[in-house]
Amino acid sequence: MLRDRGNIKWTAMMLPEHLEALRQWHEEDNQIPRPELSEWDLMEIQEEIDLGYKRKCLVEVQTWRAGDIRKHTGVIVDVDVTGKRIRVDEGWLDVCEVVGVG
Repeated sequence: MLRDRGNIKWTAMMLPEHLEALRQWHEEDNQIPRPELSEWDLMEIQEEIDLGYKRKCLVEVQTWRAGDIRKHTGVIVDVDVTGKRIRVDEGWLDVCEVVGVG
């Protein structure tokens, strides 16, 4: 009877460069492409940031960086128009990375 060991059987025959390329390939599969935002979406994000800043209420800011979307929750403390960034409780966020506000 023939027993197959799957990938274990083939890993000894692969070069370390091949294994690294396979790991990198799997990581790239999990990356999320940057969402394409229309002018309407950008205006909506701007209004949500403005309302959150004026009302000092809790907001959830979604940012995209290097294939990953992260959620930052907090109160918008400051808006730096010249630096194009906003400050939430946990730190500064670049406006160009913001893809959603809720």
